[in-house]
Amino acid sequence: MSKKIDSKFSRRDFLRTSSLVGGGMLIGFNLFTACKPEAEMPVDIVSLDYNDFNAFIKISDSGMVTIFSPNPEIGQGIKTAIPMIIAEELDVPWEHVNVVQGALDTKNYVQQSAGGSRAIRLGWNSYRETGALAKQMLINAAAKKWGIDSSQCVAREGKIINKNGNILGYGDVVNEAAALEKERMAKTTESDKKENTNITEKPILKNPMDFTIIGKDVRNVDVEKIITGVPLYGIDHTVEGMVYASVLRPPAFGKVLKSFDAMEALKMPGVIDVIRIGKKASKIVEQLEEPNVLLTKGVLNKSDKIAVIAKSIWQAMNAKKSIKAVWVDDTIPESTEDHHEILNSLLNGPNFVTLRRDGDIEKAFQNADQIVERTYESPFLPHNCMEPMNFYANVTDDKVYLVGPTQTPGWAADLVAQLLDRNSEEIELDITRAGGGFGRRLFGDFVLEAAEISNAIRKPVKMISSREDDMTTGTYRPAINYRYRASIKNGEITGYHIKEAAINGNMHPTIPHFFPVGAIDNYQVDVAYYQSNISTGQWRAPHSNFLAFADQNFFDELAEILKKDPVKMRLDMLKKVEGNTDETIKYSAERLKGVIDLVIDKSDYYSEQKGVYKGFTAYYCHNTYVSEVVELIMENNSPQIKKVYVAVDCGIVVNPLGARNQIEGGIIDGIGHSMYADFGFQNGVPSSKNFDSYRLIRIKEAPEIETYFVDNNFNPSGLGEPSLPPAGAAVGIALKKAIGIRMMKQPFIKYMPIQKSTNKQNS
Repeated sequence: MSKKIDSKFSRRDFLRTSSLVGGGMLIGFNLFTACKPEAEMPVDIVSLDYNDFNAFIKISDSGMVTIFSPNPEIGQGIKTAIPMIIAEELDVPWEHVNVVQGALDTKNYVQQSAGGSRAIRLGWNSYRETGALAKQMLINAAAKKWGIDSSQCVAREGKIINKNGNILGYGDVVNEAAALEKERMAKTTESDKKENTNITEKPILKNPMDFTIIGKDVRNVDVEKIITGVPLYGIDHTVEGMVYASVLRPPAFGKVLKSFDAMEALKMPGVIDVIRIGKKASKIVEQLEEPNVLLTKGVLNKSDKIAVIAKSIWQAMNAKKSIKAVWVDDTIPESTEDHHEILNSLLNGPNFVTLRRDGDIEKAFQNADQIVERTYESPFLPHNCMEPMNFYANVTDDKVYLVGPTQTPGWAADLVAQLLDRNSEEIELDITRAGGGFGRRLFGDFVLEAAEISNAIRKPVKMISSREDDMTTGTYRPAINYRYRASIKNGEITGYHIKEAAINGNMHPTIPHFFPVGAIDNYQVDVAYYQSNISTGQWRAPHSNFLAFADQNFFDELAEILKKDPVKMRLDMLKKVEGNTDETIKYSAERLKGVIDLVIDKSDYYSEQKGVYKGFTAYYCHNTYVSEVVELIMENNSPQIKKVYVAVDCGIVVNPLGARNQIEGGIIDGIGHSMYADFGFQNGVPSSKNFDSYRLIRIKEAPEIETYFVDNNFNPSGLGEPSLPPAGAAVGIALKKAIGIRMMKQPFIKYMPIQKSTNKQNS
């Protein structure tokens, strides 16, 4: 069965078609025009330039289909999942589909970015409508060819079938479909264009029960290229005549460049030039209204930098070491010890902003039989993408051509236009696959560097950072401390108070409206932050990546104090919220209960195994519900995570294979960083430069993971982040059972009263 969306939409705003030379049809869609009030009307079909569209379906007269995927692929599988959605409604066999990464469109696309687990969630209906409308155009063409009404035809697996059993392939009618659509569009009058009267019903969409591609395991469209080394990533991009650049940045946060001597560097083999960059870029960053949203006002953005240009990247990096630079203090260099004191002072002080207040928190604590208070501390963390920051730029009088991995191509292109005083129409940006993002590639500093260098030397240039550059001169997850307080009266939680003290900004304003809102009558969330000169920004599962640890471990301790089962305590609290119509409660108690029930069943949580310690968590973030059970054992007085069970409610699962990869990757990431990752600063200098001193989880430490999805027909939500936050929390709870000590700080291995030497890097 199929369903028709009740609302109407402007077909003119949504679609344009054109015949292809040699046969076939190209269909351009403005996927999000209906969501963008200020979107321009598309150009007339006669003068159509398909660069004005951000998503395309190309159907050849052989019936093969090319789908251009618009969003950046950073390992989250979006380059596979989005085309799957379009192909599903187009009713074309997946083996007939070729996927191509789309280029940047700055005119009509609302969300051409990667971050926040939002691409599928925001585009679900538009992607489906794209495929469904293209299918209807083909059906209309076949019906006309047969001389019957289109209602007497259906499409299935790339073929149109009529009531008499006659069959035409998509390739058989694709040219007629293009001509028919152009003919229809040509009949639209100028007044229709101006008054936007060209309104039609939205296309008929499939019932999810009829899906044949969505819900099936589909391999990553790039997997063969990845494992065979075919160039895909930004770092692979080369052109004839290209030169390379390595950038020398301040050695510590708080310092700026005063002067430099590059005489020795200029004498070295392959070196072409050494130039000073950064002054105008820093001014642009300083003028951003909300710098912490996309690029912080850290000292690295305020200081000038030194760019070494050479014939190879190794020559540039080697010459950079010989530069004699003089750096001076601009602001006071900060150390980790300073941050601990500052954050604790904020927690103890009066200067908070209240994000939510229910009931009377003061009265609840005044009348309490018992008050429980705990403080949780987290370190800064680098992103450590496998592919270091890099970007290609070629600035000419005619245009600025950019190529590389970025999570925010539109924003980066806009900054480059400002930097070079160019019109935005002159900026062309091609998106490559990224070797990891995790939030680091949201920030456009490396794009600006490449563009500024190319503009100065007027050559095509590739800027590449070393691992040391990435780890010591990047952006970081900010250090955050949380203080949790609960009041207990007659064996029940009557008050719940969360205080956050953070570096460079506070939690997302929706988070205070998540669980346990509605389950505790007296509830308050207060936040404060310190503006540091260390550049910070979003890090995988921003805001919730450490908050979940504090939240879930505090709940577990409250259950222990109240002598309640931690699972049953949460379920009893959720009962209070079920059916609640308060629109300020931003989670579903029923769906959170669903993942709890599923993981408890699949993990056989209440069974006992000698020497196996279990940690249970249930958490909602990034629009997805996740519950996890960790099984931990102790080997040679050291914790080992042997198995993790996870239940996920993300609505319809587009690609189960890709979804499992995301869930399992998030869990391993969450476990690894909570167990081992430690990072700090001494007088503005980062504590680690490379993986010899920065501990990551190793392959042999990765646990077995069993992933289960709740089966429902809710629209899909995100999966790149939601499994990470509860993973470290579950490990902390299991550790308490194993060693009898409740962890309040991360990384656990640093603060556990056992073999601290395990914090060293393993082979």
